[in-house]
Amino acid sequence: MEHIKILMVDDHPIIIEGYQNVLTATKKDDQTLYIDTANNCDTAVAMMERASKKYPYHVCFFDISLPGSEDGKYASGEDLALLARELMPRTKIVILTMFNETFRIHNIVKEINPDGFLIKSDLTSMELADGFQQILESPPYYSSTVQSYIKKTITSDIYVDDINRKILHLLAQGIRTKNLNEYFDISTSAIEKRKKQLKVLFEIEDGKDETLLKEAREKGYL
Repeated sequence: MEHIKILMVDDHPIIIEGYQNVLTATKKDDQTLYIDTANNCDTAVAMMERASKKYPYHVCFFDISLPGSEDGKYASGEDLALLARELMPRTKIVILTMFNETFRIHNIVKEINPDGFLIKSDLTSMELADGFQQILESPPYYSSTVQSYIKKTITSDIYVDDINRKILHLLAQGIRTKNLNEYFDISTSAIEKRKKQLKVLFEIEDGKDETLLKEAREKGYL
């Protein structure tokens, strides 16, 4: 049995209830979900600090627009996501937001690099259910608005930055993914995540490295 500990933070209780109902109804038979909820930054911070000491959350869902903390230290879901990264490095971070301006999406991907990024207007029960399972097994999972933004910004320095270019070059030289971390200061899972993002960027539907390299060559990245 897989026990999955979840924190959901949104200032609309009915939205949290909706998320809970969808995840509980669509979870796999061998999954047990333990869901904590918070409606503001102060409650969320207290829950994360407590959890980090003993049983960190497996997944945290953060709405971006939230009542800030009383001390002014945390003003949004972005601030909470950064705190979660610090307190619980292995926790999967999911951003859910109404915001769909490209500037906001750009900042969230750049600052937080979330394991899941869902624009609420894209969201159906099925997409939330599928996204949740993918985030658990092989993140990242981005909803359609985020994906189309990423595709549009293909030349942007965040995505094809120096590390991603180097990953492409090493793969082109025949270096295997499991050996790539010998060339970087980042973990194998971080390299895998970057490869997945590159495949989203280059619209690689078969998931193969060879197809990724072919596309990268055609677009002048190799």
